[in-house]
Amino acid sequence: MKKLVIIFIILLSSCSFEKPTEFSELALSDKAYTLSDKEISIQEILNKYKGKKVLIDVWASWCGDCIKGLPSVKNLQKEFPNVVFLFLSVDKSKTAWKNGISRFNINGEHYNLRKGMKNGEFVDFLNLGWIPRYLVIDEQGKIKLFKATRASDSNIVEALK
Repeated sequence: MKKLVIIFIILLSSCSFEKPTEFSELALSDKAYTLSDKEISIQEILNKYKGKKVLIDVWASWCGDCIKGLPSVKNLQKEFPNVVFLFLSVDKSKTAWKNGISRFNINGEHYNLRKGMKNGEFVDFLNLGWIPRYLVIDEQGKIKLFKATRASDSNIVEALK
């Protein structure tokens, strides 16, 4: 039994937990919806902001932790006015999504992933098990920060600088 535990520990410690710097083709081909209910690919969304730093906030109107994090996101918006704040909602209801944007006065670029947080190539790529989830994309479209779950995470500020 001790040998199995030792082997397991060695295997676990030798695994590299790679943080991707690029989105997979499948993730980029996944679809989202605009506020005017037009379908758009993740690739098309990211192409709109190429040449700019982008903070992606994966959230939902029903998510208490997402709402609690909004004051920190708004502080980041003040501190980094040249950064694009891209909000990807995993609300399955477009009405709940739009009402959430209005109710919580969320300023930025808004898209909806109507398959929710458990289905879809983009959320699979993120291995999304919890929201909110924050990512930072650099001016070349590379993933600078892959995973933060609190808007107050100092790694977000470092990645945005």
